[in-house]
Amino acid sequence: MADQNQYQLWVEGIHLSFGGLKALSGVSTGVKKGEIFSIIGPNGAGKTCLLNCINRFYNPQMGKMYFEGKDITNVKTSSIARLGIARTFQNVELFAHMTVLDNIKLGAHVHLKSGFLSGGVYYGKTRQEETVLRKHIEEKIIDLLEIEQIRKKLVHALPYGLQKRVEMARALAMNPKVLLLDEPATGMNLEETEDIARFILDINEEWGVTIVLIEHDMGVVMDISDRVCVLDFGVKIAEGRPEEIRHNPKVIKAYLGEEDLAYSRLGA
Repeated sequence: MADQNQYQLWVEGIHLSFGGLKALSGVSTGVKKGEIFSIIGPNGAGKTCLLNCINRFYNPQMGKMYFEGKDITNVKTSSIARLGIARTFQNVELFAHMTVLDNIKLGAHVHLKSGFLSGGVYYGKTRQEETVLRKHIEEKIIDLLEIEQIRKKLVHALPYGLQKRVEMARALAMNPKVLLLDEPATGMNLEETEDIARFILDINEEWGVTIVLIEHDMGVVMDISDRVCVLDFGVKIAEGRPEEIRHNPKVIKAYLGEEDLAYSRLGA
């Protein structure tokens, strides 16, 4: 067994079933602080299920999960963001009839300290917190993701690619140590995909945020990942650097079944 102390996030022997369907079977892996760690595999491999276990949407039947040395296996879902783990989703989960700025501000809700009374009348500490938060969002997050021009627009009026940026911005408002990204480039054209890849690199390099990435675009995965974990039918079949994964026979066989096509999809 690997030394879990070298990892910021560590999952060990995770088993997850839905009735008779095994979604994860004894998955163990670790994410080092400051790296971009990608999880790939065919549809139904268990990738999103693993993220859902980490941020406590799902309760695995067996296994342990640790974050910065703390056992989070039984931590409440509502407490995960406070620990420093933020999340985006395959499908955009925003408040469609709120503005971009208001959606982003909701991400910081878990860290606000003002009480019910001051919040109700928007006075004193609440107003001070709001001012500091808005400055941080506008000067840091909105600038980083290049969404200044849309910050006052309603989310439902935005194209899909910009909505994905807003969701990423909301996650960043939580000031995460680890950011879980579930298919951030899905449904995007080439230019939008390149932008998302650049934003992920900036978040990782400039903010020092550890990234756990699920993505089907193998060009993105192989270009920006430090290490890659491969799942197939809920089982981890490989883990290593992109170049190792690209030429791993088990990955080639499991991912598509045909060697020539697999090499094409894996960017070899």
